[in-house]
Amino acid sequence: MKKQAQIKSALAARLSAASVLSLSALLNLAPPAFAVQAPSSAQVQAAAALQFETEVDAFLADYWRLVPDAAVAAGRFEAAAQLPAPTEARRQALLIFCERWLQRLADLPGRLQAAGKSALTPAQLGDLALLDNHLRAMRWSMTELRSDQWDASESNVADPFAQLLNKPDYAPAGQRLAWIDQRLRQVPAYYQAALKQLKNPSPVHLKLAIDQLEGGLVLFREDIPKAIKQAGLKGEAAASLQRHNAQALRAVLAHIAALKRIDRSLEQSGGGRSFRLGKALFEAKFDYEIQASVDAAGLYQRALADKARLLQRMDELSEQLWPGLFGDAAKPADRFDKIGRVIDKLSERHVAPERFVDEIKSQIPALAAWVTAHDLLSLDPSRPLVVRETPAYMRGVAGASISAPGPLDPKGDTYYNVDPLDKYTPAEAESFLREYNHWMLQVLNIHEAIPGHYVQLLHANKSPSKIKTLFGNGAMVEGWAVYAERMMMESGWGAVDGKPSLEMGLMYAKWNLRVVSNAILDYSVHVLGMSESEALQLLEREAFQSKTEAKEKWHRAQVSSAQLSSYFAGFSEILALREQLKAQRGEAFKLKAFHEEFLSHGSAPVRMVRRLMLEQAAGLRN
Repeated sequence: MKKQAQIKSALAARLSAASVLSLSALLNLAPPAFAVQAPSSAQVQAAAALQFETEVDAFLADYWRLVPDAAVAAGRFEAAAQLPAPTEARRQALLIFCERWLQRLADLPGRLQAAGKSALTPAQLGDLALLDNHLRAMRWSMTELRSDQWDASESNVADPFAQLLNKPDYAPAGQRLAWIDQRLRQVPAYYQAALKQLKNPSPVHLKLAIDQLEGGLVLFREDIPKAIKQAGLKGEAAASLQRHNAQALRAVLAHIAALKRIDRSLEQSGGGRSFRLGKALFEAKFDYEIQASVDAAGLYQRALADKARLLQRMDELSEQLWPGLFGDAAKPADRFDKIGRVIDKLSERHVAPERFVDEIKSQIPALAAWVTAHDLLSLDPSRPLVVRETPAYMRGVAGASISAPGPLDPKGDTYYNVDPLDKYTPAEAESFLREYNHWMLQVLNIHEAIPGHYVQLLHANKSPSKIKTLFGNGAMVEGWAVYAERMMMESGWGAVDGKPSLEMGLMYAKWNLRVVSNAILDYSVHVLGMSESEALQLLEREAFQSKTEAKEKWHRAQVSSAQLSSYFAGFSEILALREQLKAQRGEAFKLKAFHEEFLSHGSAPVRMVRRLMLEQAAGLRN
């Protein structure tokens, strides 16, 4: 009996250990001298999950070592101490990294098998697909796009410095300043390498780089010296920081001067690379970044169809609004003139310039209360949204944006960045405010804040999948923010005395038309060669945007590519998924449950979330 008890005890210990071994170890145990029960499916799944997480952690450690700014974005701020210079040797090291991990991750499902099939879950296979896409996109960017050779704005060291300065809860001031000191030492070599890599720069990107670099000078001239003083550093520690900060400042100033010389030379010669990607590069970038169910040309055609539908709706609303605004005055025969007249009249109602940021701040609580009262989503009141002026080194691309903490920074603030209006002349400021009038400003805040980007990114950081959060899809992120606008309008936001507001209906349609026009503009500029005058015709006359907004959008279309397509791509696919699930589930469909299930998948591409949700729905039915 004692011997039998010892055998049972040994078997129990062996099976217990097997439950935490890798699946490959489980499947390669030497044949025992006595019969042993095969691992259960739960044990196999647990072992596979452990091995998968081990592989993900190994990948991230390798990735963050080579791309420390990605670690900073994730919330590992000590990585900001590393600033690899953009040399050819580093490019080659990154290419080797991509090839090695593409092969290693491709082999993983085969290594983790049970009964001849991969033991990975659909969600884990989705994570692998995201990493595969990210690595292929990195490789393509370094071998085909080569934007390091023509986009000077890619070389900017500012943001991680700002992150370290603004994270008092992450580490004591002395430690953060030590990391800053280490990063400062590497700035001169970084900009020497960046300038050497610049082969045939785009003049538009040169100007953007100069503007952003000059905006970042405040970090070296004011913010870092102020932090040294506030920390009370003395002696060699303070002297080292001051010395390396001065060297870094000189390096940035020298780089700015070099870019200005190149810019003047290109202006005189008329040379430089075009900002347009061209068909092949744009379509490849679209596929890697958007990951939609259609290609770039297909989305363009979808956008043209939606543009026609929206114009019809806006025409109908303008007909109803005309008498109240213009009395018996004759309506213009031209549809664009009529809609434009109505929008122009309504746009007179806007906040005063000096009240712009305060008005944004005041709307956030009202939006949160509405979402909660209408049971649209769960919010997290412990994670407030901080409205601030956009840091100068980030300006020049979008007038409003969200800066969210990474998943490894659970206590970090989310910032709602708003460009100040002081860069505008009085006429330009008036044009801007007419664009973001009483109704449009509400839609902007829904998009950027609640229940748009701010809420989605908080949910993403709670996702069980690190990969779906860290390597999020821009079309899903932007698409959700656009869908959030639709969600709020459908719930009755903007109604007057319980009735739908014609004014809000028209302005929301105008905003939605802007989303559609973004996609049309993006493809037209980079693939079809749209000129500035044609772009302004599209934006001002056909999409009813103000002159200031249209000019800034034209600039954005030049300095970015594929990103403007992300809004419409994500939104149209989220809406289609919702309608499909509503049809399938009938009365069992619950809007809040749909929203929270959708957001639980991190920031995965909509087509991936669609597959996972439909598989889940099928499983529930079965």
